[in-house]
Amino acid sequence: VESRAQLSMLPRLKPRKFYDLVVEVAIVRPGPIQGNMVHPYLKRRNNPKLVSFPKPAPEHGPPDELEAVLGKTMGVPLFQEQAMKLAMVAAKFTGAEANRLRRAMATFRNVGTIGTFEEMMVGRMVERGYEREFAMNCFNQIKGFGSYGFPESHAASFSLLVYISAWIKKYFPAAFGCALLNAQPMGFYAPAEIVRDAREHGVEVRHADVNFSAWDNTLELRADGGGHALRLGFRQIDGFREDWATDLAAARGNRFSSVDALARKARLPKRALIILAEADCFQSLAQDRREALWAVRRIPDADDLPLFASQHVDEQDEEDIAPLPVMPESEHVLADYQMLRLSLKGHLMKFLRTFFFEEGARNCYEVTERGVDGEVVRCAGIVLTRQMPGDSGVVFVTLSDETGIANIVVWPKLVKEFRAEIMGARLMVVDGRVQCSPEGVIHLVAERVYDRTSELDRLSEDFAAQSPKKWKTSHTHRHPRNVRVVPKSRDFH
Repeated sequence: VESRAQLSMLPRLKPRKFYDLVVEVAIVRPGPIQGNMVHPYLKRRNNPKLVSFPKPAPEHGPPDELEAVLGKTMGVPLFQEQAMKLAMVAAKFTGAEANRLRRAMATFRNVGTIGTFEEMMVGRMVERGYEREFAMNCFNQIKGFGSYGFPESHAASFSLLVYISAWIKKYFPAAFGCALLNAQPMGFYAPAEIVRDAREHGVEVRHADVNFSAWDNTLELRADGGGHALRLGFRQIDGFREDWATDLAAARGNRFSSVDALARKARLPKRALIILAEADCFQSLAQDRREALWAVRRIPDADDLPLFASQHVDEQDEEDIAPLPVMPESEHVLADYQMLRLSLKGHLMKFLRTFFFEEGARNCYEVTERGVDGEVVRCAGIVLTRQMPGDSGVVFVTLSDETGIANIVVWPKLVKEFRAEIMGARLMVVDGRVQCSPEGVIHLVAERVYDRTSELDRLSEDFAAQSPKKWKTSHTHRHPRNVRVVPKSRDFH
């Protein structure tokens, strides 16, 4: 948001709508046991006729004692505060007992003492006339809070942040993507996926350039008047320093006219110039990566003795240089990933697609957009994230390719069998079964997992120049550039 006027445009949420959002946030990341109550709540919200409140025996209290506790969440305990009130109202916990229960719930990821309250709570609720199944569900929900607690105040504040972030992303996607990139490292997704998502939502993303970029990623007005474009900053370039970016911007003036002019005015170390050339940052000077690198290597270091300062001139003698061969797109993409951890020219999987297609592997779009519930498919992609929430044992893997992303669900039994592949693969192939939810969310439930990281060696220029049909018979080798060309996944487990 660029001004207070734009900030004031944020629409006001009606209280009821906002409360629905609060509840959504409270259940969107349930603990391993807390999730038992998610589906009952969603079903009741979609069909209020299903809402009911269990009652104690007539001699133990008023029949509506739970409505004051669970009324706003349709009879399902979702918040920590409700768990406390439920124990005091339905199980008649004393203040001291409720306080001990609170302390047991508040121990993040440590449920060592919560189990001592099970018989106390469930037994008392059954004695007062509640069904044992309902009492056990309530206590299981509390055990979920002990693993991942969510007080209502937390849900409310986070809901507001989610809503405002979503609003900014919808109406100012370039600013949203720019802010995320400048805040790295953070969150689940690497810069390459932030840029991919921004482009899919109509944002023009421009390469880092010596004549236009600053250290941070910035916004530029589009020539067609269609809002802002996102200009990548020098901070995205691996190995480039902020003080170099500051010196370059201060010396730039209107713009640099040549590589020699940049070297003379900015007085950057030769290493900085080489990094800029390898990152393809001289495009505004009509020089691609290879030409710029050739020109930079002819320039003496800015730290040379004064005797050699005269070499920093534009009028160097003409050299009879044979035309450099055109750099293939695959090599450009490889170099982009090596230097910026992303590429505006293509995705790494684009150059391996034919190879995996011959194995019967589908791309992420075909799985997540065209997959049929229950269908057995194979999917290949770069691993973006791995998540294992709480103590559930379930691993959620996100794969990426040139068409988008696919979400993989790996159940605990399979995690034990393929743990090395699941936790270590940079490029993964998954055989699994498509699962479509009633809301239209599609996952691939894994049945077998393969670590195919070694196939990244085929991205070297030696293999890129070959026909994909020859790859299977070619001898793979570790190309130095491919050791670090794939960004590391963001793992949370």
